[in-house]
Amino acid sequence: MSEPVGVLLTALDSVFDELTHACATYSPSLVPEEIGIITSLSTGIATISGLPNLGNEELVSFKDDRLGLAFNVDEGEVGLILLCDYQDLHVGDEVRRTGRVMDIGVGNGLLGRVLDPLGRPIDGKPPPLTEHRLPVERPAPAIMDRAPVSVPLQTGLKVVDAMIPIGRGQRELILGDRQTGKTAIATDTILNQRGQNVVCVYCAIGQRASSVAKVIANLEEKGAMEYTVVVVAEGNNAPGLVYITPYAATSIAEYFMEQGRDVLIVYDDLTQHAQAYRELSLLLRRPPGREAYPGDIFYIHSRMLERSTHLIKDLGGGSLTALPIIETDAQDISAYIPTNLISITDGQIYLSPTLFELGVLPAVDVALSVSRVGSQAQKPAYRAVAGDLKLAYSQFEELETFAKFGTHLDDATRKTIDHGQRIRACLKQPQSQPLPVAQQIVVLIALQAGLFDQVPLDKVADGEGALQKALKTLPKDVAGRLTSEDKLSDEDRKTIVALAKGALAGFQPKPDPAPATKDAK
Repeated sequence: MSEPVGVLLTALDSVFDELTHACATYSPSLVPEEIGIITSLSTGIATISGLPNLGNEELVSFKDDRLGLAFNVDEGEVGLILLCDYQDLHVGDEVRRTGRVMDIGVGNGLLGRVLDPLGRPIDGKPPPLTEHRLPVERPAPAIMDRAPVSVPLQTGLKVVDAMIPIGRGQRELILGDRQTGKTAIATDTILNQRGQNVVCVYCAIGQRASSVAKVIANLEEKGAMEYTVVVVAEGNNAPGLVYITPYAATSIAEYFMEQGRDVLIVYDDLTQHAQAYRELSLLLRRPPGREAYPGDIFYIHSRMLERSTHLIKDLGGGSLTALPIIETDAQDISAYIPTNLISITDGQIYLSPTLFELGVLPAVDVALSVSRVGSQAQKPAYRAVAGDLKLAYSQFEELETFAKFGTHLDDATRKTIDHGQRIRACLKQPQSQPLPVAQQIVVLIALQAGLFDQVPLDKVADGEGALQKALKTLPKDVAGRLTSEDKLSDEDRKTIVALAKGALAGFQPKPDPAPATKDAK
């Protein structure tokens, strides 16, 4: 045998020995995988078979990493909510278990970003850096983990902060007909949190893309996106995505709350959410109830809004304030979904289309609006002037109705109506111009002292602007007590009233000159 052939045989023997050893020591790692198939497809839902161990609200995956959520777990089949476009799915396609529930990435990297409910960026930027993942469905804090609501969340709107105060950790419903300014109140509240160390989450549910883009542009223009996260499910998205959007947004907000921070979340709006849930439930043949809504329609909103609270100091002392928005039809606040949400929340702000048409913006109907936290969520200086203001405004609204019939009015009634008209004029406020607390209190003190009663109605806005400019000359100690937890003394009030008199003097009509006498001639 030649030498090259011997070397070759030796090398082959060595390779053979290595292969034999590798085969002898090979232990395959088998990963069990459960696979089912799609048995039926419809708009936004699918029915599958072959996954007997699938749990409720567990994620499943289709081809191309498309996702679905187990919704109806029956003995022979499972009904899924599709979280993707269903056009490319077909009956007979494979479905795999993922072994995890629906969750979303959370962290400080979400601030300033626009996401979909699956955590994917839709603002054209790279995926955000997240620190943790939280389930979108989480239990609400226990009663013993909650602290009283006592710190105000200033909206910057005089009519809300004075008459319908909102506290950090409260749930305040905003409702009204279409195009009455509901979103404007919510976005103005977000704008007013600039510099207040409050994280904001704006959740757009089933809205038009143009409407959401307008809100985002407004937030960016005012510098509010620095502390805001926007979670969006557009109206043309799958109904499953619309359904899970507010839960995903709430988990993002809860992450910041558990870090000890104050958080504001806006749900815009839950009418679309309820309709998406009704659509999915009817397609999955769940029993319909009143207005074709399923029987647990109350539960889907209550378990979400109950997660808004003020935590005790041992848990960081953070808070989550919720402003859910609901749309009414023809001013019917006694409809099914509005009454459900009124009973869940801690008060409501009702926007009247009549006031909107009259140009009273924000069009808040004080008579039908209420805050169940009330003055407990107001600063002492605010509380001292807000109570009398609401009483005077209520008396004015009642008397105004009678005055429309041409009834003869005595001087006292006429003064009450004139004073109420000035209150209504002062409560008007342009959109995207929230006012600091100090400016609001000074205007209210001037109203309470009757200083605006001599100002013509068409000059009230100008007088208010002059008064706010004059605030810069207020002594620093008095200005500090306007925003502190201290009460205003009588001397402080006299100082503010004197300042207001000087600022409004130029807007009051000059008295008619006295007629000349014979002696003067």
